Amino acid sequence: MKYTFKIKGLDCANCATQLENAIQKIEGIDNASINFMMEKMIIECQEENKQEIMEKLKKTIKKEEPDVKIEEI
Repeated sequence: MKYTFKIKGLDCANCATQLENAIQKIEGIDNASINFMMEKMIIECQEENKQEIMEKLKKTIKKEEPDVKIEEI
């Protein structure tokens, strides 16, 4: 399944790339992409593991970019 998020608080495109790389390493996420200009993040993962993956995703974002907030759209 693909999930789309509004992502706020990223300072630069380099930060977006680093965060994207960290998110792609999360077990259960098949693909992740962040569009810095559009403030959008798309992740692909299995629907049955979504809750667990969302927890890992939020933890990773908080660790890598503490000021970033996400909201599913």
